[in-house]
Amino acid sequence: MKILITGGAGYIGSHTIIELSKIPGFEIISADNFINSTPETFSRIKKITGREIKNYPVDLTDFNAAKLIFSENPDLAGIIHFAALKAVGESVKNPVLYFRNNLNSLVNLLGLSSEKKINYFIFSSSCTVYGNIRNLPVSETTPLLKTESPYGFTKLAGERLIEDFCLSNPLFNAIVLRYFNPVGAHISGTIGELPINAPNNLVPIITQTAAGIQKKMFVHGTDYPTRDGTCIRDYVHVSDIAKAHVLALQHLIENNGNANFEIFNLGKGLGVSVLEVIAAFEKISGMKLNYEIGPRRAGDVDAIYSDSSKAEKILGWKPLAGLEEMMGSAWKWQKVLSGI
Repeated sequence: MKILITGGAGYIGSHTIIELSKIPGFEIISADNFINSTPETFSRIKKITGREIKNYPVDLTDFNAAKLIFSENPDLAGIIHFAALKAVGESVKNPVLYFRNNLNSLVNLLGLSSEKKINYFIFSSSCTVYGNIRNLPVSETTPLLKTESPYGFTKLAGERLIEDFCLSNPLFNAIVLRYFNPVGAHISGTIGELPINAPNNLVPIITQTAAGIQKKMFVHGTDYPTRDGTCIRDYVHVSDIAKAHVLALQHLIENNGNANFEIFNLGKGLGVSVLEVIAAFEKISGMKLNYEIGPRRAGDVDAIYSDSSKAEKILGWKPLAGLEEMMGSAWKWQKVLSGI
């Protein structure tokens, strides 16, 4: 069964290729234009899996370029769609860029799926769709509030597009996976998060500061209504997130035609503050981070963490790695990158 993974050179996409490669019977192709990734990722994947992954370096917002993938792979059976811009702050500054990139690419993929009769689709969504919610933890049935950023809105709009598409196409089966905060790196230290520009996510900012790539880091706000005044998030290891995609794909195939649209939260279920993440890193590394307190960052919600019991019950998914293991794997990867 041939599966297209869009954003295959990206952080979660690359780890999902690695996990799906462990399962017999799947052939994997990728689509990634490397605007936020590097071709070297596929060499790293081959080093881990022994598999050469064919990649199409196309912009999926270009319908004709996207159609070429489908024309050259008439046996394509399913899609795992990661490819998207994802920086909250950047989306606040340039919302049109995010609407055009994240939504047009999805519209093209759904249209081509219909045309080519591809009936398995997994969508990379985010806990940002819940907005600045107060009743925690959040489950898939938690009422959604206004999204706090254009990025979050594109994920919410994407979910709605897929749900409506499923309603109009009874043979089409889709799962939306709402990630909380994927962190860490592959256990081998061979592959991990690799920001092309200055990182926007907390953990690579921490590891780059520790490695001396950044002189110091900023904690964005200490006046939030949380236990230490910093934002609280639900951190989950990227390999645990990747394994959820394999389980979701298997669920779609095994339950073809039953409940053709489903949503699952993917989180550890624990709220961890920015300062607690820093403390965990300092503990595992034996280093003292150079950080300063700065102003709040536009688009950030106060606190959010997950009730992921639905994913455990239906998909059989349960995240295994703890916070220190997550931070340790991220630091191992950063040391490989930096030659430390």
